[in-house]
Amino acid sequence: MDAVERSRSFLRSLGLPSTDPGELPSSTKRFPDGAAYRVEIPSVEGVEAMEAVFDEADARGVTVHRVSQGSGGMLLTQTELTAMAALAEARGVELSLFARPVAGWDTGAASLAEGGGPVAAQARGVEQLVHVLEDIRRTAEAGVRSVLVTDLGVLSVASRMREAGELPSDLQFKVSVQMGLANPAAIRIAEEHGANTYNVPTDLSLAQLAAVRAAIDIPIDIYVEAPDDLGGFVRHFEIAEIVRVAAPVYLKFGLRNAPNIYPSGTHLTDTAVRLSRERVRRAEIGLETLARYAPDAVASTLPAQDLAVPNTTAVTEATRSAS
Repeated sequence: MDAVERSRSFLRSLGLPSTDPGELPSSTKRFPDGAAYRVEIPSVEGVEAMEAVFDEADARGVTVHRVSQGSGGMLLTQTELTAMAALAEARGVELSLFARPVAGWDTGAASLAEGGGPVAAQARGVEQLVHVLEDIRRTAEAGVRSVLVTDLGVLSVASRMREAGELPSDLQFKVSVQMGLANPAAIRIAEEHGANTYNVPTDLSLAQLAAVRAAIDIPIDIYVEAPDDLGGFVRHFEIAEIVRVAAPVYLKFGLRNAPNIYPSGTHLTDTAVRLSRERVRRAEIGLETLARYAPDAVASTLPAQDLAVPNTTAVTEATRSAS
């Protein structure tokens, strides 16, 4: 047995794939409701953008299961936070807010240095770790039940807080693409530390996606179309195979050739709304392609089991108890 085969053998002893498969196996894993895929619209920055997503989805007949936001709960007023939670709850849709701050917006220079890109998504120092956890707590107190996490330490501590009752037991951790773990062994670590879904790097091949799927049970999030700063890949032609090998999967429709508007605010509302509408249009294109080449692929219907829909009733009850 040569050295390479010894390493492959050890991977197999851990229950991990020892190679990226040449013949792509069909995933037999599914969401609890039996569906193979769901639809996510990312970068929904604010109340107006969220309303635009739902309006466009209704006009185009697109079922949106999850909307996610990148500027973070910390840059939403309490009124905006409450309004977004209520909008998502009324539709039975998951709302996932980015947990910030992270190093990329901090005063440290490492994230700006050549080769320092990976640092940008990490919580820098104890104080930033504490403030990310506080952002998660504030988001959860508003009834939101899904947060985007980029840092493995944040994920590990927040998961323990969830277990200890410091955070709601039904709060879900959606790991951001910016965590950057790119192989089955690493992504399994995120799953073991409490990740509920994992957003893989945007450039993983179908074989690499199949290997990740073999190693983990949680849903995989993947950009069918990636923003320019995440590669700018347009993978609509692969959508049927992505669903086949990676199910259960959240199909994310980002937007190439679009400005990065993080952190967003009222000065960018018009742009955020237009971008959100176009992402839903891209989703319609993707779903038409999926229906053409994989007509038997099943999507979740709303309300969907295990979807982290906001729970504003819990907020009302908590406020009543506190008073």
